Parts: sequence; C-alpha cells; structure tokens
Amino acid sequence: MPDTDALGGQWRTTADRRSWIGGRVLARGSVGIDEVVAEFGVSRMTVHRDLDELERRGVLRKVRGGASAQPSTRFESDVRYRLQQRGAEKEALSAAAARLVRPGDAVLLDESTTVLPLARMLPGIGSVTVLSNFRLLLNELADADDVRLVGLGGDYDPRFATYTGPLCRDMVSALRPDLYITSTTAVDGLTAFHPDPQIADVKRAMLAAAARSALLLDHTKLGHRALHRVAAIGDFDEVYVDEAAPAAVVRELREAGTEVTVVPVPSPSRSADTKGIS
Repeated sequence: MPDTDALGGQWRTTADRRSWIGGRVLARGSVGIDEVVAEFGVSRMTVHRDLDELERRGVLRKVRGGASAQPSTRFESDVRYRLQQRGAEKEALSAAAARLVRPGDAVLLDESTTVLPLARMLPGIGSVTVLSNFRLLLNELADADDVRLVGLGGDYDPRFATYTGPLCRDMVSALRPDLYITSTTAVDGLTAFHPDPQIADVKRAMLAAAARSALLLDHTKLGHRALHRVAAIGDFDEVYVDEAAPAAVVRELREAGTEVTVVPVPSPSRSADTKGIS
C-alpha cells in the first residue's frame, strides 16, 4: 500500500508530495521544510526523507532548513531550473558568439543552456553542420533549413537532457569540428569547473577536438568553484562575459592573455538597435 497522507478530505501519495516539492524548487529556486509540513501536514522527519530521496535523484540540493536548486561544488542544477535563469544574458551571449560561425562550419554545441539560444540563430547563416549531445538543442534544430544535424549519443542523463559518459566522449574524440561553443557552471581565477564528472569529461574531449573554441559566461558563474576541473580559461580561443561581470575579473583574464569580449545585455526598455558588443 502506498505511503499517503490525508489533507482536506483528499489522499495524496508520497509521489504527489515529492512532485510538489520538486516543482516548488524548480519554480522558485528553493523550498523550506516548514513549507512542506504546512502544505501536507506531515512530520519534519517525513520531509527530510523526501528531500534525501530527491537529492539522490539529482532534482535538488538539500540545505539547512530545506532544499535549493542552486548549483554548488558538487551539485549542478536541473536543466528545467537552468532554462529559467538569466534568459537575457544567454540571448546576448549567444548572439555575440554567433558571429564566430561561418558558412560551411561544423559547430559543436554541448548541454549548456547558455548556448541553446544560439540554435535559433544558426539557420540563415548559411549551410552549417551542428554536432550536439543536448537533446533540447537537437529538438530545436530538427527541422531547420541549411543545418545538417549530427547527434552524439551515450548514456542519457535526464537531469541535464544530455548524452554523456565514455561512449559520448569516444564519439567526440573521433571528430574534428571547426568550432566548439560552450559554457560551464563555475570559473575560479583562470580555471573553469563543473560539478558533474562525466559532463566535465565530455567538455574536455570537445575542447580538445575542436579547431576553435569559445566560452560563454554570465556574471553569476565568475568567482565560484565546482569539484571537477574542465580546463584553463586560456585553453579557449574566445571568452564572452556579460556587462555585469566584475571589472577586476575581466582585467585578470585579459592580463593572462585571454581574448575577452564584454557583451551588453539589453533591458526590455532598450530598443533592438542598441544590441552589440564592446
């Protein structure tokens, strides 16, 4: 018999409760234990068990007093949460990086939600080949004109809607794309990091395979560290940051010899003709 609780004359299962918790975290970025207790009338110990299980599945990160969707050293946010974050910055960074793509290029794009807007910008550039392990990006380009689409397989991770693991890495290593455009969770000093070891491994393989590369970073990723090293920032040919990036960080990158482009992020009140890069 399933674990249930009675509330308002209705029975709600453990699955219902955990679905509510996961939805709350993805929509708001966090949830408190007391919120769940008040909503469902269950004990705090029951909520702790719910959070433990959802953390095991990778849906959230358990913190003191509740749970969070925010990334940490060892936790990367669920793709559904990341898709809701920093939309304007992602659009602006992708538009700037799109200028690197030339007709005839083979472009490698990974599971980074920062590069997802770029998929909508590729049709019209000219005939290009897009290689990707990101299911959402593959879906976006499935019917695009002038785009030859190559899907990279492997172990599928639904938390990130991506294919990863040794098989994906080996497929990447057999390729020689013209351009790799990516992002990552954290940059500390002159090093890029990611919380997930398999994703970090595939990113390293992609960087090694590509003739040229670009790293897109919104300002919230700067000055943070995750567990697994991806690469030195200097291993990328181009780095794009949004205009809210701390000037000291931009200066440190440039002084180390990195080609850094600072990208303005138009606000809703600014007209489209203000778009550009500096």
